[in-house]
Amino acid sequence: MHELARYLVFFQYIGTKYSGVVKGPPHQLWKKGVQDYVEDAIQRLKPINPVSLYVSSRTDAGVHALSNSAHFDLQRRDNKPPFTEDVVVQALNFHLNSEQIRITRACRVPADFHARFRAQSRTYVYRLALGISQHTLLPLTDSELCWSLRSTELDIDAMHEAAALLVGTHDFSTFRAVSSDMPFKNPVKTLEVVAIQPGNSFVQSHFHRELQFLELTFTSRSFLYKQIRRLTGALVAVGQRKLSIPGLKSLLEVRDSLAYPQGLAAPAQGLFLTKVDYKETDLQLLEEQRPSTSNSKDGCT
Repeated sequence: MHELARYLVFFQYIGTKYSGVVKGPPHQLWKKGVQDYVEDAIQRLKPINPVSLYVSSRTDAGVHALSNSAHFDLQRRDNKPPFTEDVVVQALNFHLNSEQIRITRACRVPADFHARFRAQSRTYVYRLALGISQHTLLPLTDSELCWSLRSTELDIDAMHEAAALLVGTHDFSTFRAVSSDMPFKNPVKTLEVVAIQPGNSFVQSHFHRELQFLELTFTSRSFLYKQIRRLTGALVAVGQRKLSIPGLKSLLEVRDSLAYPQGLAAPAQGLFLTKVDYKETDLQLLEEQRPSTSNSKDGCT
């Protein structure tokens, strides 16, 4: 009898229409989470085991992902061998159909692998569009994929200086959402990267006027609830000279979420989860777990 096969999948989505990546609340049937749709697609593969998707990185309503990850177990009926990784990708995408969700990679992993706890780091990018007097002036390709600011006059040097203060290990209590449902999560996080660089748009050379974009990149093993949106809002406020660098340092040092200025946090639509990193050894399936079918592939597709 074939044992359960555990798969790690990488997937992307446009988060605009979803309640977040995890399952939507039972009473909110009109707006589901990305997990609801992926689990439904797995169920259509007709496994004999209950379907549960374990997502590595939680994103909120309106937040997007170019590469999130999750694992699930699947055992086929009638003692059939496990699906190859290529088949998993193709079949899940077929059943996801018109949803703005795509499986990009799959790999067999050991039975004790956990997508969340084995993740070594997560990288997010926040996109800003500058000099947009009205949101409707953004091209359709970017209208729900960035935060549009009226001004192009940002003090980028000050933003870089402020970003440098955030790199390293700090207690980020001030930058945790006040309504966080995880108040006992350790607020001490290590930001490996806080970077600010020019961004771009697919339509940059095809639009009737010049557009200016910025990208703020954050990398850490894990983040607090809404931490990146609050950090982004503070960095933008520094660039707009609404918040001084000493003021940002004071916010960091006070370690009180109630001290964070109301209305300063960046909106959801500009935020993208872009990468979840694992040790290469964690993605290598033990030989004795790999099915002995001639068309099986090693590692990730």
